[in-house]
Amino acid sequence: GFIFQVASFQGVAVRSVSTSSPHDHPEHGRLVYKGNLAKTVLGVKFFSYSTSIFNLFMMPYIMLKSGIGVESLLVQAAFYGLIGIFTFVTPVTLHLLTKGYVIRLYYKDEVDTYTAITYNAILAEKATVFHQKDVKIPDITKMFTTFYAKTKSMLVNPTLFPNPQDYNHLMGYDKSSFFKFEDLE
Repeated sequence: GFIFQVASFQGVAVRSVSTSSPHDHPEHGRLVYKGNLAKTVLGVKFFSYSTSIFNLFMMPYIMLKSGIGVESLLVQAAFYGLIGIFTFVTPVTLHLLTKGYVIRLYYKDEVDTYTAITYNAILAEKATVFHQKDVKIPDITKMFTTFYAKTKSMLVNPTLFPNPQDYNHLMGYDKSSFFKFEDLE
């Protein structure tokens, strides 16, 4: 119902403005980065969620048919525990690992702000706006974090920036404390 309406509304909006691509958002600035695993992340999360929903609906049926309810309390607890892990722990873990995966990153030169588009828990796109000075690089390399925007961990692939200068500016590498050539003259 609701998700379908949103998707079809976006489709109409894109078709009516044929000159722009679906990822053009002038209010966010220019597109400087596009994550290549966006569809994979969405697909894996969707599969995990749908499996969990299926498990929840099937559990009473399985309990009824298998007669596990008659068995000992220990067997019942073990069964519920196992199903519970797959039903709740997997999607939660997946969300925690992928919530910082940046699908698209926009940059507004005039105000030096970025807008990172990520997926939220209900698989909708979420925009996080932050300033370049809010970017903190973790002291040690973290598996699912390239940088922190304020307190949110963000994951980008440096090789997917069409312009390496955009990545350098995001990370603050262009503001190094080394002497500039002009300063020496």
